[in-house]
Amino acid sequence: MRAAPQLAIFALEALPNARALRRFIADNSETIAFVGLSHAERPSAGGLVAQVRRHLARSGPRFLPYLAVNFGLPDLVNGAASALRRNGSPEATPLAPLCRRLGIPVLTVDDVNGPEVAEAFAKYAPDLIVSFHFDQIFSQGTLDRAPLGGLNVHPSLLPRHRGPTPTLHALADGDRAFGVTVHRLAVAIDAGAVLAQAAVPLPPGTSATRAAILLHERGRELLETVIAEIAERGAVPNGEGVPVLPYRGFPDRALLARMHRAGLLLVDRGDWRAALGLASGP
Repeated sequence: MRAAPQLAIFALEALPNARALRRFIADNSETIAFVGLSHAERPSAGGLVAQVRRHLARSGPRFLPYLAVNFGLPDLVNGAASALRRNGSPEATPLAPLCRRLGIPVLTVDDVNGPEVAEAFAKYAPDLIVSFHFDQIFSQGTLDRAPLGGLNVHPSLLPRHRGPTPTLHALADGDRAFGVTVHRLAVAIDAGAVLAQAAVPLPPGTSATRAAILLHERGRELLETVIAEIAERGAVPNGEGVPVLPYRGFPDRALLARMHRAGLLLVDRGDWRAALGLASGP
């Protein structure tokens, strides 16, 4: 078998991906060149206040619990865990201190296509980019910095449900077509060739948030299978080209109102507990 590719991991740490990504990094630490963590409150995105205002203007107050559970509470819990210097399991350790514990370089990413990231590529020379719930778009120039290009883990059955909240749209569509895809990174969002895909049946009543957590865990397994194949072949498979269906962005007020009337949940009590428990064991 060829040597495993050295990876550059890019992520926005949040409830949907936190435990799966932490476990992936712990299990593959020897092959990770560096980790780039997206700065969610970066000025180029308008900062926290401007982002919340945009979400309120588009989606209304029904979207606030989803934002709080998926992003706000995990940030607070991660900060508390870091301040307390907890030394628990990988799943219970925020990514930055986990990477430091494992000796993996970690940087905060304000602009994935900016000079700081370019310097990291030059210094650590990764072979392959892995995007695991990342909220910035790679330019072709950045993708070209890794000889093998890049992979993305997306919690939907692409080409359906491209965009930032795929499980919410899968739930709203009513056909329960849940699944996860590992695909090649391309400049177009969630549009690269599919390398692996799995449908994941979920029980009735599963919230959009819980679905995302479960699908990222299944995505971790698929990602490891794809990377093992790349190591064996010494190249990324071409994958299966799929049609580019319409982009499904953040929900508007009408969609959330329709979901509310149908009893479809964005979050439930278990999701609140999961967000508060990110600094404790599974």
